[in-house]
Amino acid sequence: MTCIACFISIMKVLLISANTLRVPYPVYPLGLDYVAGCLGSRHQTKIIDLNDFSSPEFLEAMIRDFSPDFVGVSIRNIDNTEVINCRSFLPEYENLVHLIRKNSKARIILGGSGFTIFPVEFMQVLDADYGIVGEGERFSLLLDALEKNADVSKIPGVLTKEKTEIVYEPYEGVIRRYFDPENRLIHFYLAYGGMLNLQTKRGCPFHCSYCTYPHIEGGRMRFDEPSEIAKNARKLQDAGAKYIFITDSAFNASYEHSAQVAKAFIQEGISIPWGGFFAPTIPPVDYFKRLAEAGLTHVEFGTESLSDVVLTNLRKPFSSSDVFAAHQEALDAGLHIAHYFLLGGPGENKETLQTTLTGIDKLGRAVFFFFCGVRIYPHTALYDVALKEGQIFKGQNILPPVFYRSQGIAVDEIMRTVEQHANGRLNWLIGAGEAKATRILPKLYRRGFTGPLWEYLIQ
Repeated sequence: MTCIACFISIMKVLLISANTLRVPYPVYPLGLDYVAGCLGSRHQTKIIDLNDFSSPEFLEAMIRDFSPDFVGVSIRNIDNTEVINCRSFLPEYENLVHLIRKNSKARIILGGSGFTIFPVEFMQVLDADYGIVGEGERFSLLLDALEKNADVSKIPGVLTKEKTEIVYEPYEGVIRRYFDPENRLIHFYLAYGGMLNLQTKRGCPFHCSYCTYPHIEGGRMRFDEPSEIAKNARKLQDAGAKYIFITDSAFNASYEHSAQVAKAFIQEGISIPWGGFFAPTIPPVDYFKRLAEAGLTHVEFGTESLSDVVLTNLRKPFSSSDVFAAHQEALDAGLHIAHYFLLGGPGENKETLQTTLTGIDKLGRAVFFFFCGVRIYPHTALYDVALKEGQIFKGQNILPPVFYRSQGIAVDEIMRTVEQHANGRLNWLIGAGEAKATRILPKLYRRGFTGPLWEYLIQ
C-alpha cells in the first residue's frame, strides 16, 4: 500500500532574517526557529541571517546553490526609531527581494513583527507573493494549502497580492522550536557576544499606548511549560551559549509563571547568566533574589518616564513610585539594571521632562537609554491620539517613519536638555546609544567578553 504522503513533494524552503542592526548588540532571529519547527521534516529548510553574510555575492551564490521553492523573509525592524537621523530599512529590504528574484524563481513570503505592523504596505512595495501577519507558524498551513491547490485566502493571517483584508488572531496550533546547534548562524552569535534567545510566553496583557506587542501576539498571555522552557535553555547552554536573553515583552508580566521558570532553571542545571525585559511594577517579596539565584544577572526596565502625568498618558501599568521600588529590589538582589525612557509622548513638557531627569539622578547604579520622540504605529492608542490631534490623517502611509510631536516641548529641546543633564556620563545613552555602543561594545566582544555588556558603562 502506497502512503499518500509520498505523493507530496518535499519543497525547499529558505528562511532569511533580514535584520542587520547590531546596535547595541545583534539579536538572534528566534522567530525563524519557530517557523522551521512548524515545517518539521516534511520540507528541506535552511535558515540564514544577513548579520552573518559578508557580501551580497556570497548570499547570491548560496541562493543559487540551494535553489529554494519558497523564500520566507522575516522583517523585524522597520527603521531605527530615531527621530533625529532617522533611517528607514525599506531600501535594504527592496534590495534583498531584488537579489532573491534575480537568483531564484522561488515565491517570496513575508513575515515578522515589522511586517505585521505594515503588512499591506510591505506587500505592495516589495511585490511579494504572500505574507503572514502575526505568528509565523501559519507558514506550514500556507504551504499545505498551496500543495493541495486550496484557497490560501481562507487561512487567517495570510495575505496575497489580491487579498488585503486581514484577520488578526493568535495562533492556537502546536508551537515547536527547531534548534540546530550546528547551524553556522549559531556560531556567529556565539562568537559575537555569546548570546542566544529564549521565549517563555506569547501575548502581552498591558495596554501601553505606543506598543505593538498586543497587536502582534495578542493581549492574552499563552504560557510555555516551565520545564520545557528550561530544557530549551539547556540546549542553548549545551550548544555553547554564554548568556540567554528572554525575548518576552515583559518577563514579569506574570510573576507566578516567571518564578516557576526560574525554579525550573535551577532544576535543569542552567549555569549561564540570563536577562530580559521587565515592567517596573512592584514585585513580590524576594522575587528578584529568587531569580538571581536561578542565574538572572541583567534587568532591563521599560520605564519610559518618571512623570506620573506622562506614565498615565502612555497607559503604563505602574507609577513612578513603583519604578523606584522595583529598582531598589533589583539592586538589593545584586543585579545589573538598565532603564529605557521614551520621551516626547502625549503630555510631555519642560516640567515633566525635568521630573524624569531629576528622578533618574536618584536611581543608583544603572544604565539609562533615552529615545527622544515616539514612533507612531497603526493599531495603537497613540495612533488614535495623533489622528485626533491632526498630526496624521486617516489613510496616511506611515511606513515612512512618523513620530508623535508633543505640544508642550520640541524634540530638539528634549535632546538638548537630556544631553546637558547627562553631562558626558557614559551610562546615559541617547537614542540607541549608537556612538558609545559602537565604540565600546565591539571591542569588548573581540576580547572575548559575553552578554549585553552595557553594565560596563555603569559609573
